[in-house]
Amino acid sequence: MKAKLRPTPATSDLALVLGGGGARGAYQAGLLRYIARQYPHLHIPILVGISAGAINTVHIASHRGNFDESIDDLVKIWRSLAPEDVYRVDARSLLSNVVRSGYGLVSGDHPTPDERVRGMVDTQPLRAFLERVLKHDRDGSLPGIAHNLGRGTLRSVALSATSYTTGCSTTWVQSNDFEPWERAQRRAVAARISVDHIMASAALPLFFPAERVGNEWFGDGGIRLTAPLSPALHLGASRILTISTRRERRTSECVEPQIEGYPAPAQVLGILYNAVFLDVIDQDVSRLERINELVAKVPPSQRGSMRKIELLVLRPSIDLGVLAREYEPRLPRVFRFLTRGLGTRRSKSPSILSVLMFQEDYIQRLVELGESDAERQSERIREFIEGGMWQEAVKPEPTASA
Repeated sequence: MKAKLRPTPATSDLALVLGGGGARGAYQAGLLRYIARQYPHLHIPILVGISAGAINTVHIASHRGNFDESIDDLVKIWRSLAPEDVYRVDARSLLSNVVRSGYGLVSGDHPTPDERVRGMVDTQPLRAFLERVLKHDRDGSLPGIAHNLGRGTLRSVALSATSYTTGCSTTWVQSNDFEPWERAQRRAVAARISVDHIMASAALPLFFPAERVGNEWFGDGGIRLTAPLSPALHLGASRILTISTRRERRTSECVEPQIEGYPAPAQVLGILYNAVFLDVIDQDVSRLERINELVAKVPPSQRGSMRKIELLVLRPSIDLGVLAREYEPRLPRVFRFLTRGLGTRRSKSPSILSVLMFQEDYIQRLVELGESDAERQSERIREFIEGGMWQEAVKPEPTASA
Protein backbone atom coordinates (compact mmCIF):
# COMPACT_ATOMS: atom_id res chain seq x y z
CA MET A 1 0.00 0.00 0.00
CA LYS A 2 1.35 3.42 -0.91
CA ALA A 3 -0.21 6.76 0.06
CA LYS A 4 -0.39 9.50 -2.53
CA LEU A 5 -1.56 13.11 -2.31
CA ARG A 6 -3.72 14.55 -5.01
CA PRO A 7 -5.48 17.92 -5.39
CA THR A 8 -9.27 17.91 -5.37
CA PRO A 9 -11.65 20.86 -5.95
CA ALA A 10 -12.94 20.56 -2.39
CA THR A 11 -13.64 17.91 0.20
CA SER A 12 -17.18 16.63 0.46
CA ASP A 13 -17.66 18.24 3.89
CA LEU A 14 -17.25 21.90 2.83
CA ALA A 15 -20.24 24.22 3.31
CA LEU A 16 -21.03 27.81 2.42
CA VAL A 17 -23.45 29.58 4.76
CA LEU A 18 -24.91 32.90 3.59
CA GLY A 19 -26.99 34.91 6.03
CA GLY A 20 -29.37 37.82 5.61
CA GLY A 21 -29.11 41.54 5.15
CA GLY A 22 -31.34 42.51 2.22
CA ALA A 23 -29.34 44.62 -0.24
CA ARG A 24 -26.20 43.67 1.68
CA GLY A 25 -26.34 40.39 -0.22
CA ALA A 26 -24.43 42.22 -2.96
CA TYR A 27 -21.45 42.32 -0.59
CA GLN A 28 -21.51 38.52 -0.41
CA ALA A 29 -21.51 38.34 -4.22
CA GLY A 30 -18.48 40.63 -4.45
CA LEU A 31 -16.51 38.68 -1.88
CA LEU A 32 -17.34 35.39 -3.59
CA ARG A 33 -16.21 36.81 -6.92
CA TYR A 34 -12.67 37.26 -5.61
CA ILE A 35 -12.66 33.67 -4.32
CA ALA A 36 -14.08 32.36 -7.59
CA ARG A 37 -11.38 34.07 -9.61
CA GLN A 38 -8.71 32.43 -7.48
CA TYR A 39 -10.43 29.02 -7.49
CA PRO A 40 -12.65 28.91 -10.62
CA HIS A 41 -13.36 25.17 -10.30
CA LEU A 42 -13.99 25.11 -6.57
CA HIS A 43 -16.82 22.78 -5.56
CA ILE A 44 -18.84 23.61 -2.45
CA PRO A 45 -21.17 20.64 -2.03
CA ILE A 46 -23.25 21.99 0.89
CA LEU A 47 -25.01 25.33 0.40
CA VAL A 48 -27.09 27.02 3.10
CA GLY A 49 -29.00 30.28 2.65
CA ILE A 50 -31.01 32.50 4.95
CA SER A 51 -33.01 35.60 3.97
CA ALA A 52 -31.17 37.56 1.26
CA GLY A 53 -28.48 34.89 1.36
CA ALA A 54 -31.12 32.48 0.04
CA ILE A 55 -31.09 34.28 -3.31
CA ASN A 56 -27.33 33.92 -3.65
CA THR A 57 -27.43 30.33 -2.43
CA VAL A 58 -30.09 29.19 -4.89
CA HIS A 59 -28.33 30.86 -7.80
CA ILE A 60 -25.09 29.02 -7.03
CA ALA A 61 -26.93 25.74 -6.42
CA SER A 62 -28.85 25.89 -9.70
CA HIS A 63 -26.15 27.27 -12.02
CA ARG A 64 -24.80 24.68 -14.47
CA GLY A 65 -21.39 26.27 -15.04
CA ASN A 66 -18.27 26.13 -12.90
CA PHE A 67 -17.86 28.20 -9.73
CA ASP A 68 -16.31 31.18 -11.51
CA GLU A 69 -19.07 31.30 -14.13
CA SER A 70 -21.74 30.99 -11.47
CA ILE A 71 -20.41 33.84 -9.35
CA ASP A 72 -19.76 36.02 -12.40
CA ASP A 73 -23.42 35.65 -13.36
CA LEU A 74 -24.45 36.33 -9.76
CA VAL A 75 -22.57 39.63 -9.75
CA LYS A 76 -24.21 40.58 -13.05
CA ILE A 77 -27.62 39.89 -11.50
CA TRP A 78 -26.90 42.15 -8.54
CA ARG A 79 -25.51 44.87 -10.78
CA SER A 80 -28.66 44.79 -12.93
CA LEU A 81 -30.90 45.18 -9.88
CA ALA A 82 -32.82 48.39 -9.24
CA PRO A 83 -35.33 49.32 -6.50
CA GLU A 84 -38.22 48.81 -8.91
CA ASP A 85 -37.03 45.19 -9.38
CA VAL A 86 -37.58 44.53 -5.67
CA TYR A 87 -40.68 46.51 -4.73
CA ARG A 88 -43.05 48.96 -6.36
CA VAL A 89 -41.56 52.43 -6.00
CA ASP A 90 -44.32 54.50 -7.60
CA ALA A 91 -45.90 57.08 -5.30
CA ARG A 92 -49.36 55.60 -5.53
CA SER A 93 -48.27 52.12 -4.44
CA LEU A 94 -45.97 53.26 -1.62
CA LEU A 95 -48.37 55.82 -0.17
CA SER A 96 -51.41 53.56 -0.46
CA ASN A 97 -49.59 50.76 1.36
CA VAL A 98 -48.62 53.15 4.16
CA VAL A 99 -52.18 54.46 4.42
CA ARG A 100 -53.67 50.96 4.44
CA SER A 101 -51.16 49.80 7.03
CA GLY A 102 -52.10 52.76 9.18
CA TYR A 103 -55.78 51.98 8.62
CA GLY A 104 -55.16 48.52 10.01
CA LEU A 105 -53.83 50.02 13.25
CA VAL A 106 -56.90 52.16 13.88
CA SER A 107 -59.64 50.02 12.34
CA GLY A 108 -60.24 47.77 15.32
CA ASP A 109 -59.26 44.63 13.36
CA HIS A 110 -61.66 45.33 10.50
CA PRO A 111 -60.42 44.09 7.10
CA THR A 112 -58.38 46.52 5.07
CA PRO A 113 -59.93 47.73 1.78
CA ASP A 114 -57.51 45.52 -0.14
CA GLU A 115 -56.52 42.25 1.50
CA ARG A 116 -53.59 41.92 -0.92
CA VAL A 117 -51.69 44.60 1.04
CA ARG A 118 -49.79 42.62 3.64
CA GLY A 119 -46.54 44.62 4.00
CA MET A 120 -45.23 48.15 3.74
CA VAL A 121 -44.13 47.49 0.16
CA ASP A 122 -45.37 45.31 -2.70
CA THR A 123 -42.67 42.74 -3.57
CA GLN A 124 -44.30 41.27 -6.67
CA PRO A 125 -41.50 42.86 -8.75
CA LEU A 126 -38.95 40.77 -6.82
CA ARG A 127 -40.82 37.56 -7.63
CA ALA A 128 -40.96 38.55 -11.30
CA PHE A 129 -37.23 39.38 -11.24
CA LEU A 130 -36.30 36.02 -9.69
CA GLU A 131 -38.48 34.14 -12.15
CA ARG A 132 -36.71 36.00 -14.95
CA VAL A 133 -33.10 35.39 -13.84
CA LEU A 134 -33.54 31.85 -12.47
CA LYS A 135 -34.48 29.06 -14.85
CA HIS A 136 -37.51 27.40 -13.32
CA ASP A 137 -40.25 24.92 -14.12
CA ARG A 138 -43.96 25.77 -14.17
CA ASP A 139 -44.28 24.97 -10.47
CA GLY A 140 -41.43 27.39 -9.68
CA SER A 141 -38.91 24.66 -8.86
CA LEU A 142 -35.39 24.96 -10.21
CA PRO A 143 -34.23 22.08 -12.43
CA GLY A 144 -30.63 23.25 -12.18
CA ILE A 145 -30.51 22.08 -8.57
CA ALA A 146 -31.61 18.56 -9.51
CA HIS A 147 -29.10 18.62 -12.37
CA ASN A 148 -26.20 19.50 -10.07
CA LEU A 149 -27.31 16.98 -7.47
CA GLY A 150 -27.41 14.34 -10.19
CA ARG A 151 -23.91 15.05 -11.51
CA GLY A 152 -22.44 15.18 -8.01
CA THR A 153 -21.23 18.80 -7.93
CA LEU A 154 -23.85 19.53 -5.25
CA ARG A 155 -24.80 17.40 -2.28
CA SER A 156 -27.34 19.50 -0.41
CA VAL A 157 -28.96 22.92 -0.54
CA ALA A 158 -30.97 24.32 2.36
CA LEU A 159 -33.06 27.46 2.87
CA SER A 160 -34.56 28.56 6.18
CA ALA A 161 -37.70 30.58 6.86
CA THR A 162 -39.87 31.39 9.86
CA SER A 163 -43.42 30.09 9.99
CA TYR A 164 -45.75 32.83 11.16
CA THR A 165 -48.43 30.13 11.33
CA THR A 166 -46.65 27.89 13.87
CA GLY A 167 -43.98 30.21 15.24
CA CYS A 168 -41.21 27.73 14.41
CA SER A 169 -38.18 27.83 12.13
CA THR A 170 -38.36 25.61 9.05
CA THR A 171 -35.38 24.57 6.93
CA TRP A 172 -36.21 23.23 3.48
CA VAL A 173 -33.62 20.79 2.15
CA GLN A 174 -33.10 19.40 -1.33
CA SER A 175 -30.42 16.75 -1.11
CA ASN A 176 -29.01 13.45 -2.25
CA ASP A 177 -28.51 12.36 1.35
CA PHE A 178 -30.87 13.87 3.89
CA GLU A 179 -32.36 12.79 7.19
CA PRO A 180 -34.94 15.23 8.62
CA TRP A 181 -34.14 16.68 12.04
CA GLU A 182 -36.06 18.43 14.78
CA ARG A 183 -34.85 20.66 17.57
CA ALA A 184 -36.59 23.08 19.92
CA GLN A 185 -38.70 25.41 17.73
CA ARG A 186 -36.96 24.35 14.51
CA ARG A 187 -37.28 21.52 12.04
CA ALA A 188 -35.99 20.42 8.64
CA VAL A 189 -38.11 18.97 5.85
CA ALA A 190 -37.41 17.68 2.36
CA ALA A 191 -38.49 19.97 -0.47
CA ARG A 192 -37.96 20.83 -4.10
CA ILE A 193 -36.56 24.32 -3.72
CA SER A 194 -38.58 26.90 -5.64
CA VAL A 195 -39.03 30.65 -6.03
CA ASP A 196 -41.71 30.43 -3.31
CA HIS A 197 -39.10 29.22 -0.82
CA ILE A 198 -36.72 32.05 -1.75
CA MET A 199 -39.45 34.68 -1.38
CA ALA A 200 -40.46 33.23 1.99
CA SER A 201 -36.91 33.16 3.35
CA ALA A 202 -36.27 36.76 2.24
CA ALA A 203 -39.56 38.29 3.45
CA LEU A 204 -38.32 41.04 5.79
CA PRO A 205 -40.85 41.42 8.63
CA LEU A 206 -43.14 44.46 8.47
CA PHE A 207 -41.63 45.72 5.21
CA PHE A 208 -42.08 42.67 2.93
CA PRO A 209 -45.28 40.59 2.93
CA ALA A 210 -45.26 37.02 4.18
CA GLU A 211 -45.26 34.22 1.60
CA ARG A 212 -47.45 31.15 1.60
CA VAL A 213 -45.78 27.76 1.17
CA GLY A 214 -48.13 24.80 1.53
CA ASN A 215 -50.58 25.58 4.31
CA GLU A 216 -48.32 27.96 6.23
CA TRP A 217 -47.31 31.62 5.96
CA PHE A 218 -43.60 32.32 6.20
CA GLY A 219 -41.33 35.28 6.81
CA ASP A 220 -37.62 35.95 6.97
CA GLY A 221 -35.51 32.95 7.90
CA GLY A 222 -33.38 34.87 10.38
CA ILE A 223 -36.21 35.59 12.81
CA ARG A 224 -36.34 32.19 14.50
CA LEU A 225 -33.12 30.45 13.44
CA THR A 226 -31.03 30.92 16.58
CA ALA A 227 -28.25 28.66 15.25
CA PRO A 228 -27.69 29.66 11.59
CA LEU A 229 -24.72 27.31 11.19
CA SER A 230 -26.72 24.29 12.35
CA PRO A 231 -28.23 23.28 8.98
CA ALA A 232 -24.72 22.94 7.52
CA LEU A 233 -23.66 20.77 10.47
CA HIS A 234 -26.75 18.56 10.16
CA LEU A 235 -25.96 18.09 6.46
CA GLY A 236 -22.48 16.77 7.28
CA ALA A 237 -20.22 19.81 7.05
CA SER A 238 -16.90 19.77 8.88
CA ARG A 239 -15.61 22.93 7.21
CA ILE A 240 -17.76 26.06 6.98
CA LEU A 241 -17.19 29.30 5.11
CA THR A 242 -19.66 31.97 6.19
CA ILE A 243 -19.98 35.60 5.13
CA SER A 244 -21.38 38.06 7.62
CA THR A 245 -22.65 41.39 6.30
CA ARG A 246 -21.89 43.27 9.48
CA ARG A 247 -18.54 44.75 10.48
CA GLU A 248 -17.18 43.49 13.78
CA ARG A 249 -17.65 46.31 16.27
CA ARG A 250 -14.96 47.24 18.77
CA THR A 251 -15.88 47.34 22.46
CA SER A 252 -14.99 51.03 22.55
CA GLU A 253 -17.77 51.75 20.04
CA CYS A 254 -20.39 50.79 22.60
CA VAL A 255 -19.89 54.17 24.31
CA GLU A 256 -20.05 56.20 21.08
CA PRO A 257 -23.59 57.55 20.41
CA GLN A 258 -24.98 56.90 16.93
CA ILE A 259 -27.87 59.32 17.36
CA GLU A 260 -28.55 62.47 19.39
CA GLY A 261 -31.63 62.84 21.52
CA TYR A 262 -34.56 60.44 21.63
CA PRO A 263 -34.03 57.42 19.33
CA ALA A 264 -35.89 57.70 16.03
CA PRO A 265 -37.92 54.71 14.76
CA ALA A 266 -35.23 54.07 12.12
CA GLN A 267 -32.61 53.73 14.85
CA VAL A 268 -34.76 51.29 16.82
CA LEU A 269 -35.59 49.27 13.70
CA GLY A 270 -31.93 49.18 12.66
CA ILE A 271 -30.82 47.84 16.03
CA LEU A 272 -33.68 45.32 16.03
CA TYR A 273 -32.82 44.06 12.55
CA ASN A 274 -29.12 43.81 13.40
CA ALA A 275 -29.89 41.85 16.55
CA VAL A 276 -32.24 39.43 14.80
CA PHE A 277 -30.53 38.95 11.44
CA LEU A 278 -26.83 39.77 11.83
CA ASP A 279 -25.71 39.40 15.45
CA VAL A 280 -27.04 35.86 15.76
CA ILE A 281 -24.44 34.44 13.41
CA ASP A 282 -21.66 35.95 15.54
CA GLN A 283 -23.19 34.31 18.59
CA ASP A 284 -23.32 30.97 16.79
CA VAL A 285 -19.70 31.33 15.67
CA SER A 286 -18.63 32.06 19.23
CA ARG A 287 -20.56 29.04 20.48
CA LEU A 288 -19.01 26.78 17.84
CA GLU A 289 -15.49 27.97 18.66
CA ARG A 290 -16.01 27.10 22.33
CA ILE A 291 -17.30 23.65 21.36
CA ASN A 292 -14.23 23.16 19.18
CA GLU A 293 -12.02 23.88 22.19
CA LEU A 294 -13.88 21.27 24.22
CA VAL A 295 -13.77 18.66 21.45
CA ALA A 296 -10.01 19.16 21.08
CA LYS A 297 -9.56 18.12 24.71
CA VAL A 298 -11.39 14.81 24.21
CA PRO A 299 -9.42 11.83 22.82
CA PRO A 300 -10.54 10.96 19.26
CA SER A 301 -11.61 7.49 20.36
CA GLN A 302 -14.09 9.01 22.83
CA ARG A 303 -15.62 11.74 20.66
CA GLY A 304 -18.37 9.61 19.15
CA SER A 305 -20.28 11.75 16.61
CA MET A 306 -18.64 14.95 17.83
CA ARG A 307 -16.14 16.52 15.45
CA LYS A 308 -14.05 19.63 15.25
CA ILE A 309 -15.40 22.16 12.74
CA GLU A 310 -13.06 24.34 10.72
CA LEU A 311 -14.60 27.75 10.36
CA LEU A 312 -13.78 30.85 8.32
CA VAL A 313 -15.85 33.99 8.92
CA LEU A 314 -15.48 36.87 6.47
CA ARG A 315 -17.06 40.27 7.07
CA PRO A 316 -17.03 43.91 5.87
CA SER A 317 -14.17 46.20 6.79
CA ILE A 318 -16.52 49.18 7.17
CA ASP A 319 -20.01 49.80 8.56
CA LEU A 320 -22.49 49.25 5.72
CA GLY A 321 -25.04 51.41 7.51
CA VAL A 322 -22.65 54.38 7.45
CA LEU A 323 -21.99 53.63 3.79
CA ALA A 324 -25.71 53.59 3.01
CA ARG A 325 -26.07 57.08 4.47
CA GLU A 326 -23.80 58.42 1.71
CA TYR A 327 -26.13 57.08 -0.99
CA GLU A 328 -29.44 57.96 0.73
CA PRO A 329 -30.03 61.20 -1.25
CA ARG A 330 -30.34 59.17 -4.47
CA LEU A 331 -33.15 56.90 -3.24
CA PRO A 332 -36.46 57.08 -5.16
CA ARG A 333 -38.10 60.34 -4.06
CA VAL A 334 -41.21 58.97 -2.36
CA PHE A 335 -39.33 56.13 -0.68
CA ARG A 336 -36.72 58.62 0.54
CA PHE A 337 -39.47 60.84 1.93
CA LEU A 338 -41.03 57.92 3.83
CA THR A 339 -37.74 56.62 5.26
CA ARG A 340 -36.72 60.10 6.36
CA GLY A 341 -40.01 60.21 8.21
CA LEU A 342 -38.65 57.31 10.25
CA GLY A 343 -35.60 59.39 11.15
CA THR A 344 -32.92 57.82 8.94
CA ARG A 345 -31.10 61.16 8.58
CA ARG A 346 -30.68 61.47 12.34
CA SER A 347 -28.60 58.29 12.67
CA LYS A 348 -24.89 58.05 11.89
CA SER A 349 -25.46 54.46 10.80
CA PRO A 350 -29.00 53.94 9.44
CA SER A 351 -28.73 50.15 9.23
CA ILE A 352 -32.32 49.76 8.08
CA LEU A 353 -31.44 51.71 4.93
CA SER A 354 -28.55 49.39 4.14
CA VAL A 355 -31.04 46.52 4.06
CA LEU A 356 -33.56 48.25 1.78
CA MET A 357 -31.25 50.24 -0.53
CA PHE A 358 -31.28 48.30 -3.81
CA GLN A 359 -30.13 51.18 -5.99
CA GLU A 360 -27.44 50.63 -8.60
CA ASP A 361 -24.65 52.83 -7.21
CA TYR A 362 -24.89 51.41 -3.68
CA ILE A 363 -25.06 47.83 -4.97
CA GLN A 364 -21.99 48.44 -7.14
CA ARG A 365 -20.11 49.85 -4.13
CA LEU A 366 -21.00 46.78 -2.05
CA VAL A 367 -19.74 44.42 -4.77
CA GLU A 368 -16.46 46.34 -5.01
CA LEU A 369 -16.08 46.41 -1.23
CA GLY A 370 -16.68 42.66 -0.98
CA GLU A 371 -14.02 41.97 -3.58
CA SER A 372 -11.45 44.29 -1.98
CA ASP A 373 -12.14 42.88 1.50
CA ALA A 374 -11.59 39.36 0.17
CA GLU A 375 -8.31 40.40 -1.42
CA ARG A 376 -7.24 41.95 1.88
CA GLN A 377 -7.94 38.62 3.62
CA SER A 378 -6.54 36.50 0.79
CA GLU A 379 -4.07 34.67 3.03
CA ARG A 380 -6.79 33.51 5.42
CA ILE A 381 -8.92 32.41 2.48
CA ARG A 382 -6.02 30.57 0.86
CA GLU A 383 -5.14 28.71 4.06
CA PHE A 384 -8.75 27.67 4.59
CA ILE A 385 -9.51 26.54 1.05
CA GLU A 386 -6.19 25.00 0.14
CA GLY A 387 -6.07 23.25 3.50
CA GLY A 388 -8.99 21.16 2.25
CA MET A 389 -7.86 20.75 -1.34
CA TRP A 390 -5.29 18.08 -0.55
CA GLN A 391 -6.47 14.77 0.78
CA GLU A 392 -4.87 11.42 1.09
CA ALA A 393 -5.89 9.02 -1.65
CA VAL A 394 -4.82 5.53 -0.79
CA LYS A 395 -4.63 3.12 -3.67
CA PRO A 396 -3.50 -0.53 -3.42
CA GLU A 397 -0.43 -1.44 -5.47
CA PRO A 398 -0.97 -4.13 -8.08
CA THR A 399 -0.18 -7.65 -6.82
CA ALA A 400 2.12 -10.02 -8.65
CA SER A 401 -0.81 -12.06 -9.86
CA ALA A 402 -2.72 -9.10 -11.23
